[in-house]
Amino acid sequence: MYKSLFLTSFAKLALGGTILWDGRFNDMTSSSELESWSWSNQVGPYQYYIHGTENVTSYVNLDSTFKNPADSGSTQGVKITLDNTAYWNGQTMRRTELIPQTTAAINSGTVYYHFSMQRTAVNPPSESREHQIAFFESHFTEMKSGWQSGASGTSDPLLRWDVSSTTYWNATWEAGVWHNIAYEINFDAGSVAFYHSTGANDLTLAHEAVTVSASSDGKDWHLGVLELPRDGYADETEDIYFSGVYVESGDLTTSVAGPGGAIDSSSSAVISATSTASVVASSSMAAVATSAPVSTSAISSVVATSAAPIVSSISSVAANIGSSTTFATLVSSSKTSSSAARVTPSTTSVSSAASPSATEEPGADDDDDDDEDCE
Repeated sequence: MYKSLFLTSFAKLALGGTILWDGRFNDMTSSSELESWSWSNQVGPYQYYIHGTENVTSYVNLDSTFKNPADSGSTQGVKITLDNTAYWNGQTMRRTELIPQTTAAINSGTVYYHFSMQRTAVNPPSESREHQIAFFESHFTEMKSGWQSGASGTSDPLLRWDVSSTTYWNATWEAGVWHNIAYEINFDAGSVAFYHSTGANDLTLAHEAVTVSASSDGKDWHLGVLELPRDGYADETEDIYFSGVYVESGDLTTSVAGPGGAIDSSSSAVISATSTASVVASSSMAAVATSAPVSTSAISSVVATSAAPIVSSISSVAANIGSSTTFATLVSSSKTSSSAARVTPSTTSVSSAASPSATEEPGADDDDDDDEDCE
């Protein structure tokens, strides 16, 4: 019985929270499938209508080399491109964006918007133009890069996290570095916090929650990029790569491997997975927590017969506690570890001037299209 319950709890530990919407491209064979979506045929994980006049492969492409190598939960990533045709609906801004196609409650309660992003040395986003990335319609939270409208100077090498056009986190956006990001959005309380890591490292709290008017209709988060025009700077082809895109509720998945991914046992992601609090506090585990003591040999036996990288780390944890320790004690320790791991804010913070904004209807022929984007 212990083995069955332990494995059940372990499976939940590896998964973290509950996926509300999965945008990891795992079920797609080609970006051409995006063209099957329309206002009258809303199929697939994404709405695809904000793009230029050419074929989809001019703006969106999928490949296994386009993802963070540590993101084993994804089979491929996406390359989002701006070229000299990437003008949508008569606007002067270049845009290529994907929007979640879902009726799930991704705009209610506390949810986590996950994605990893990088640029390379080939077709990098211009440092002389403002880019709004992975943004909501009202721009209450988003990533930004390049020279910010109204700023002094001519270029800016930073990648920024903004809340209502104020920068709360930044880092130099270097080529080939994967930035792993999660927005923790509390739609009820009106706040957003920022989790971040690079490469294969676990997400950590980079900035505590900021009060904001957080609102969404569930179809206004834009995965992709909007680039503001700037006189004197010609269009160049630019690429941004994304992977590990999903929205979850419950506990934050800190591992870059993501839900369903295999975690390297040498990575700190293992300890993070074993520290997920609500999983071990589930109703199925409550019975174990109040039952007879679980010996370390029993736990090690489960590990040995159900070998997996993450489980082996759990065996190491168990080896350091006494044989009379109940599973409830292990649960309690897990909760403490999880709480401590999620309250380490970054000291990096900078402010920038708010960018100008304007709204424009997309011109689609369906009432469901209520997209009104701000510059």
